[in-house]
Amino acid sequence: MARQSFSATVDMVKYLAKNRIKGIKRYPMVLMLEPTELCNLTCTGCGKIRQSPDVLKMRMTAEDCFKAIDECGAPAVSIAGGEPLVHPEIVEIVNGMLERRKLVMLCTNGILLHRVLDKLKPHPNFTFVFHLDGKREHHDKMVERKGVFDIVMKGIKAAKERGFRVATNTTLYKGASAEDTAELLLELMDMGVDNCIVSPAFTYEEVDPSHSDIFLHRKEVHQLVRDIMARCGDRICFYDTPIYFDFLQGKRELRCTPWAMPNRNPKGWKGPCYLLTDEHYETFQEMMEKTNWDEFGYGENPRCASCMMHSGYEMAALKALTPRDTWRLVRWFFAS
Repeated sequence: MARQSFSATVDMVKYLAKNRIKGIKRYPMVLMLEPTELCNLTCTGCGKIRQSPDVLKMRMTAEDCFKAIDECGAPAVSIAGGEPLVHPEIVEIVNGMLERRKLVMLCTNGILLHRVLDKLKPHPNFTFVFHLDGKREHHDKMVERKGVFDIVMKGIKAAKERGFRVATNTTLYKGASAEDTAELLLELMDMGVDNCIVSPAFTYEEVDPSHSDIFLHRKEVHQLVRDIMARCGDRICFYDTPIYFDFLQGKRELRCTPWAMPNRNPKGWKGPCYLLTDEHYETFQEMMEKTNWDEFGYGENPRCASCMMHSGYEMAALKALTPRDTWRLVRWFFAS
């Protein structure tokens, strides 16, 4: 089973080639779209929901969302938040992105899946991405509500029964068990989940200081991911690239590419990256031109010290490809 549709892959390869031929150094691959920051959960490690009430009341219209993807030109869009299913125009937003031939990933905690399951139609370029941080006890603890794990598992089954592509996104926190995480990933494969995404949590500045001990340092990430991979790595259809997993395991270094997954939310284009908020810009071009990219990344900015998020490093993995890596990437893409 391929990681994504062949047509989407062709579009991405063309996009990459076009930018390289033109000599463009920085360009977006995935628009991280947050049409609303409002959420129906208060996850312990999330900084997005811990913003001012005024921001939480704001939302982008469907037209705002279409303008954002047309403006930046990225071949893919990840719709998150907040919880995007609380947005009244979410079905229109998804369909509009698909009409633009974009690869669309709709991230959700699963609670409101019933609102859209019969309104959206399966499409080779569309994937539901369910947030699932671990097995029942761990996940419910991290989202601060009992019963959510079971809701997610039921949602996954319902989406698969209707023919949708389904992925899961597991954020790694301190205290996560490699054994439990591996068991969960294997269970998801048995359920027919198409892909699994794994990434260490980012240390959001907005998170309550009393919870700062939940975040992993780099060496802790290396060991945890090695342990997970040793238990199940060859049996999981990961959406993360093998080069990114080399990085997570400490086998190679990558230079962060914060511009590769720009964030557009109700306040504008967020700079400098999906995770840090120093400024909001009116246009994508303004954000790209006014951000001093050399000031950010591991070793350049203390706020980036523990960050190993895929939003910064998956594009870096593509830029660091060797001939051997390219062959690994081809095998990874078509592996089932």
